[in-house]
Amino acid sequence: MSQGQWYPPEWPDRIRALAAGELTAATPRRAATVMLLRDAGTEGGAGGAATGPVVHMLRRRTSMAFAGGMYAYPGGGVDPRDDDRLIGWAGPPLEQWAARLGVATAVEAQAVVCAAVRETFEEAGVLLAGPAPGAVVGDTTGDDWEADRKALVARDLSFADFLERRGLVLRSDLLGAWARWITPEFEPRRYDTWFFVAALPEGQRTRPVSTEADRTEWIAPAEAARRYDAGELLMMPPTVTTLRALTPYRTAAEALRAAGEQDMAPVLARARLEDGELVLSWPGYDEFTRHVPAAGPGGGGK
Repeated sequence: MSQGQWYPPEWPDRIRALAAGELTAATPRRAATVMLLRDAGTEGGAGGAATGPVVHMLRRRTSMAFAGGMYAYPGGGVDPRDDDRLIGWAGPPLEQWAARLGVATAVEAQAVVCAAVRETFEEAGVLLAGPAPGAVVGDTTGDDWEADRKALVARDLSFADFLERRGLVLRSDLLGAWARWITPEFEPRRYDTWFFVAALPEGQRTRPVSTEADRTEWIAPAEAARRYDAGELLMMPPTVTTLRALTPYRTAAEALRAAGEQDMAPVLARARLEDGELVLSWPGYDEFTRHVPAAGPGGGGK
């Protein structure tokens, strides 16, 4: 088993409780996260001997209730206000996005894509929007941009109002849907998370502005996966899986073009009783299979 793999000590007891009908699964909250890529050498150090694109990652503070200490991508939950009204939009129509994301309505597709773009701005200072289709904003490091970013984080400003006031359209064509993972049913905090890929827009740069992270870095996907395998970086299964999926691509643009070929079927962990053990698995991802005792104190396993 990979040394960077992470399992909370309370999982075995929660799995038993769910199997016994003593635990009601929480409804997953919609969320989005973005694998922000750039070609190595285009924004300072690459975090390893990169021969392809590098990805922007952050380490969540250990004090965070969900995935504390884990390396992850910028991301977070959908703001319900992003369902409320249509916004300035560039790129594939919302109906096409709804089909790709596997959601029922164009409104829900807009909310998920808005979450991806908003969270990337909130947590990395990078904005996938522009004054017109085909254009993208440049430097977003000024005081006025920072004031708006903080207002979005505090939810004092909705993303729709932010775009409207600045006369911007969301550049959905700069995003590619890559994967969808749902937090296991035995977790108290659950998310239905869409993973996107995007290239860092020309003229913009990332900033360590997330209050949820204590470290950020650009790193080659293969190097991040190697450090996970060596136990140097802690990650959850969807993070390391998407990192491994990025390793074949030679440029950020090539990875973005490949997004349409990725399987968007939701991935959900399963737990079953087998030969006196609880077996935890993610269908299609054998490296994450975990065996825990079917009885006895929580946190055991092998």
